[in-house]
Amino acid sequence: MEPGNHFGKFLETLRGKLSLRKVASKSGLSHAYIRDLELGRNRTTNDVIKPSPDTLRKLSQAYQYPYTDLLIKAGYLEEASSSEASFQIRLDHVWYVEFGIKSIQYVTPDGIMEENVESLVAFTSFIEALTDHQFVKLDMHLFVNLNKIKKYAPLEGKLYFNDYEEGPSVTIAALPQKKYHQTLLDYEARNTGFVVEAESNPQHSSLKAKFLT
Repeated sequence: MEPGNHFGKFLETLRGKLSLRKVASKSGLSHAYIRDLELGRNRTTNDVIKPSPDTLRKLSQAYQYPYTDLLIKAGYLEEASSSEASFQIRLDHVWYVEFGIKSIQYVTPDGIMEENVESLVAFTSFIEALTDHQFVKLDMHLFVNLNKIKKYAPLEGKLYFNDYEEGPSVTIAALPQKKYHQTLLDYEARNTGFVVEAESNPQHSSLKAKFLT
């Protein structure tokens, strides 16, 4: 590790026990390049290297780490401007939203963005905006964009946002899964073009008119 290479060391810490090849598979970057980033230099030319914003976006998704925070740590954003950046997120581009005690995380195809909850009024308005964009509450702190579901695996209680089950996923709570099982199947069919037969179980209600609150 090069002296003063704080960001590279941080990336190495994020990787933890994951192998370089595993991260390469998850991010689409080469394992050699990922190691170069951790070392802070190109091992072939010995030149200092810095990851581009696009590279950081891929690492954000691979490590499930907020994209905005990576931009700040890499020197692309000032910390004070992080909230401003996150406000630019289009909800129709978001897979799902997770709420912390004082923050909101948006998980998108480009990575994870995070912003602080400014006030109760703003928070209430935000929940209404999620409902308008076909998000539904599927756990205590989880809202999922129904329009982005590509695969629903009932036995695992998981929703996938790519057409294959090795892609990004989120696990949902048992009670909402039971209540909205058929609706999740319906949205999977609508979003992928595959027809799913309707179920007659009266416990499974539609989300077209009512959302969890």
